[in-house]
Amino acid sequence: MSFAFDTKSELINVKADDCCKLAELSALLTINGNVTISSEGLSVQFHTTNLGIARKVIKNVKDLYHVDVEIRSKKQMKLQKHDMYIIIIKNKASMIINELALMSPSENILSEPLLIKECCKRSYLRGAFLAAGSINSPKSSSYHLEIHSNREQDAINITETLNFFNLNAKTLKRKKGYISYIKESEKIADFLRVAGAISSLFIYEDERIKRDFVNSITRVMNMDIANQNKTLAAANNQLRSISVLENMTDLAKLPKSIKEAIELRKQYPESSLNELSDHSYDLFNKTISKSALNHRFRNINDLAEKIMSNLNE
Repeated sequence: MSFAFDTKSELINVKADDCCKLAELSALLTINGNVTISSEGLSVQFHTTNLGIARKVIKNVKDLYHVDVEIRSKKQMKLQKHDMYIIIIKNKASMIINELALMSPSENILSEPLLIKECCKRSYLRGAFLAAGSINSPKSSSYHLEIHSNREQDAINITETLNFFNLNAKTLKRKKGYISYIKESEKIADFLRVAGAISSLFIYEDERIKRDFVNSITRVMNMDIANQNKTLAAANNQLRSISVLENMTDLAKLPKSIKEAIELRKQYPESSLNELSDHSYDLFNKTISKSALNHRFRNINDLAEKIMSNLNE
């Protein structure tokens, strides 16, 4: 199963007080349900392909309102689609619509009596994610969590509730509806904590740490390779300059400092300046600093360039 499915399976089993059940049920029915009027009267319908979520809705309705519900299942015509479960609530439909603010004119869901307490806001987000949420596996190359809504105002309400917990959520219009989404890995981890998916949070953080560790090792290795290539390129350039001096000048007439640098580089053709500084004590019984060596090799390169320039005139 996917990480999103496992996360929802965990959230289904989170225990909650009655006030939180109301907030959770409000989100579920607002986002993935609809109010209908027929010859049989007013009713509330909820649709889902997840049997566990269907059972969650049924249990919450029975616990809170003590009414029976009608359950239907419908085969999906598209290939490999799960059955659609339809829950129809007829008894006390008007009470449920009013109490859960399913047709509330309020633009700010945070002002609703349902979401006065922080625990209820957490439950509202849990219900919203169960209804229409998705989350990328922490093993994937990108971090992304989103909750889909058909109506813009519902998406804005979800985003505002997410940002009550400082999750840096944003709202985006899609071809079909709207989404409230989070892209930062740390904020997605915070959402899992807020919603109560603690086991999923541990799995998510473990995979994220592993991935970040591998990425850090890769960056360090790339830096080491780049530094090594830079060292080799500089050493090869110095060796070419030394070859010009050996062929075109009398090395005996060169300053002692230059001759020491030449000897060091020829003895250790692939060493960095730091390593040459360490080797200098072995060869000359004294330590030549890195900056001094760098200055000497610049002089060697300048001499070689001057010689080649004179030859080309």
